[in-house]
This record gives sequence, C-alpha cells and structure tokens, in this order.
Amino acid sequence: MSRNFRKFLTLAVFLFAALMAGLLSSCRSPQKFKDEADKEVYRVIDQKWQAKFGQKSNYKVRDAESNVPDINAMVPPNRILTLRQAVAIATKYNRDYQTQKEFLYQSALNLTLTRHTYEVQWLGTFDAGYAKSYNNLTETKQEKTTADASAGPSKSYLIGDGIQVATSLALDWSRFLTGNPRDSLASVLNGSIAVPLLGAGAGKQAKETLTEAERSVLYQIRSFNRYRQTFVTNIIAAYYGVVQQKERVAISEASYRRLIDSTNQLKMEADVGQRPPYDADEAQQSLLTAENGLIADKQNYEQALDRFKIQLGLPTDANIALDQTELKALEKTGISPPEYTENDALNTALVQRLDLANTKDNLEDAVRQLKLAADGLGVQLNLTASANASSPSPGSQPGKIELNKGNYALGLQGDLPLDRKSERNNYRKAMITVQQQQRGLDDAVAQLQLAVRQAYRDLKETAESYRIQKVGLQLAERRLDREKLMLEYGQGTVRLLLESEDALVAAQNAVTSALVDHTITKMNFFRDIGVLTVKPDGMWEEGAKQ
Repeated sequence: MSRNFRKFLTLAVFLFAALMAGLLSSCRSPQKFKDEADKEVYRVIDQKWQAKFGQKSNYKVRDAESNVPDINAMVPPNRILTLRQAVAIATKYNRDYQTQKEFLYQSALNLTLTRHTYEVQWLGTFDAGYAKSYNNLTETKQEKTTADASAGPSKSYLIGDGIQVATSLALDWSRFLTGNPRDSLASVLNGSIAVPLLGAGAGKQAKETLTEAERSVLYQIRSFNRYRQTFVTNIIAAYYGVVQQKERVAISEASYRRLIDSTNQLKMEADVGQRPPYDADEAQQSLLTAENGLIADKQNYEQALDRFKIQLGLPTDANIALDQTELKALEKTGISPPEYTENDALNTALVQRLDLANTKDNLEDAVRQLKLAADGLGVQLNLTASANASSPSPGSQPGKIELNKGNYALGLQGDLPLDRKSERNNYRKAMITVQQQQRGLDDAVAQLQLAVRQAYRDLKETAESYRIQKVGLQLAERRLDREKLMLEYGQGTVRLLLESEDALVAAQNAVTSALVDHTITKMNFFRDIGVLTVKPDGMWEEGAKQ
C-alpha cells in the first residue's frame, strides 16, 4: 500500500510541477496578450511605413471602450468647432475611418503569424498516467506509473531562392516507475535542409507565401494613406458645405429684413395715396416668398449640420456649431493658382499616386507567380540533407551531444513531369492573371490621367467662375442701390426693385459657392496628383513639387 501511495504521490508531484511550469510561462492576462499583439503589429507598420506615404499618424486602432465620443472633452466651451477641430474629431471617431485602421492592423497581424512560422518556437509537451490491471492467467496484479516531458526551441529558415532549413533542440526527460525505476534525461538535436535544384520545390512556395504577406502590409499602408487623403478632403468639403449653408441663411435673413423695410415703406405710401395698392401687394407677396425661402434655408442648414455630425462620428443631438470665420478666412485668401503645369501634374501623379504604386506592384506579383508556376511544370529536383544527434542515454548528460554518433543523410528528391495537369492549369491561369494585371495597370494610368486633366481644368474653371461671380456681385449691389434711389424719386418700379433684390441674393450665394468650389477643387487637385499630405492633427498641406 505504501509503495502504491509513493507511486501515486510521485505522479501527482510530476503533474503539479508540469502544470505549474506551464502556468508560470503563460500567466499573462488577456490584456497582456493584446498589448503584445499591438506592440508587434505597430512595429511591423512602423518598419514598412515610408516617408513618401505621408506622416505616420492617426493609424492606431482604438479599443471598444474608447470609441464613445466625449463631447465635452472635444468641443470648446462656446460649442463652436473650428475646421481643425472638426477634422481631428473625424479622424478619431468617424466609423469608416476606424474600419480602415482596423484593415491596416489586421494585415500586419496576419503577417506576424506568417513570420512566426519562420521564427524560433518553444515547444513543450508532457504526459503522465497510472495503470492497474489484473492477469487472469497468473492471478497477479500489475501496476505501472509513467511520466514524460520534453521542451526546446524549433526554428525554420528560408535562405536565398527557396532554400529551406529547419533545426530543433529538445530536452527530453522521462521516468518509468516500476519495481525498478530508471531515469533518463537527454538532449536531441535535429536539422534538415532542402535546396531546390530544378523546378519549384523545396521552400520556393513558402518563400512566395511569406513575400505575399510582407507585400500585403505594404499595399495596405499605401491604401490607408490614400484613403486618408480622400477622407480629409471629404471632411473639409463637408465642413465648408455646412458653413456655406449657414451663410445662405444669413444672406436670406438680410434680404428678408430689407424686404420688410421696403414693404412697410410701400404700405405707408399706398395708405396715403402716393402708391397704387398693387405695389404694396406685390411687395407683400415677395416678402412671403422670402420668408418661406428663409425657413427652407434654415431647415436645410440644420439637416446639413446633423449629417456632418454623423460624418464626424458624433450623435445628432450634440450641441455644436461650425465656425463661420473659416469662410471669412477663405474670402481673405481668395484664389491662388497651383505651381503646376498640366504636364507637371501628370508626371507627378504617375510617381506619387499610392494606389497606382499598388497596381504596379500587383503586376510584379503576378509576373513573379507566373515564373513560379512555370518552374513547377518540369522536373522537380531537390537536394536534401538531415542530421540527428543526441546526448548519451540512459544517463543525465543533457548538455553533451554526441555528434560523432549521430545519424546523417544526404540525398536527392525528384518528381518527374508525368502528370502536370494541375500545374499546367495553374500556369495558364497565371499567364491570364499577368495579362489582366497589365490591362488593369494600363486602365489605371489612363483613368489617372483623365482625372488629373479634369481636375486641372476644374481648377482653372472655378478660379474663373469666382472672378466672374465677384464682378456679378458688384453689379448686383449697384443695381439694387440704383433701383432704390429711382423708386424714391418716382422713376423706378416695385417689380424692378424686387428683381434687383433677388439678383443680389443670387449673386451673394454664387460668390460663396464659387469660393468654396475653388477651395475644394484645389484640394482635390492636390489629392489627385498625390501630393496632399495629411498632418498629425488631421489637417492637410501641399507636398513638395516633384
């Protein structure tokens, strides 16, 4: 009984020690695992992020508990958002922007797992058990307690063009508890190498898999930065759109007040017989139309503001307004042509556009995969070698490995091209993929040139439009002043006065619209040629001319 108890106790101690060793090596909380993943992912992104992609900012994924906007912390006490503040909020809380950051994170996270396949990996296993049986022939009981454990590092390498090397070193300990216990503690060293001599064998496909994972992160970084350029442009355009709508309200209100004064004056003159009653009626009708237009403008503004709140990632009941002085700053700046000719713009876009760089690299990937598929059609021949050595056993000399007593092998591994139906189809598919990617690149270049040329023409058009609308506004202002004066001296008509009032409102709105259109068109132009740089605060600046 005491011997069985000792066996059971030994087994229990072994199991407890093995369990504690495992727990100690993995006693990290889920938060620590998350932190480790973040650290590795952002290290990958930082390594692959090139300066020409844009400033490295606003790309880290936010945790779920921090995705709820803190309005009071973001909005100033006066509840008025400047353009800079609005863009900063958008890059922090816009839902689609968060998704794009997550796409970038996930691509780097996938790469960490692919890289892990070719990094040192610590492996550890253990098993233990107790068995008891009864032999009917000998009428005896048999008991056996076993325990076994092994641990050590393992690593796979890819060298050059598909040379695959694998090594492992394991420390193995086993104990067989019987009537006569025996101990064993040994080290085992294993290694293998496979060199592709002909074809696409050995580690060529594994190398391609790793290459694709590495390049996928690079493509996603480019796509994310291209998205940022478009995103910031859209946010700024939406901001100016709301400000412009608020300006329409202000213009309508000013016109409505002028019409009230004119209507009241005409009523007084009609009451004393200086004007026919229909003049006052006509003015009253125009006043009602203006009032209805003002109500519609206010509703349109409120709707535009609510849509913009959603675009920022804020709730629609957030008590905010936009800074109208941003529009005044645009008016003060006016228009300024870019320092680009049309040819300069086209050449810059061909070099700077990140999405075009991805398309070019996709073609390179297809060509590389076509070569790999072609290599798989013929004879496949690999040079292989392996080695296995261990420390003396039985015994307790794990640090001493007897290399002279190891097992070594050298050979050739071949595959004759007797059946290549699958490889043939893959090769043909790869050829078609190259052709598709080439056509895709040609189309991308053509579409880019079309977009840049259109953006250049739009820029010139909006600049001319702003100049024309400014002249039109001056004429409308002089016309209204003249009609007022002529009506005062009895030489004009109420209808001409009301028409001149409508013309002034239209001219004021046209000037504001032309100014905003030119500003947004200019941003779009810089975006389309690939030189619009997003700064850490979410704002933008024009990159250096190429």
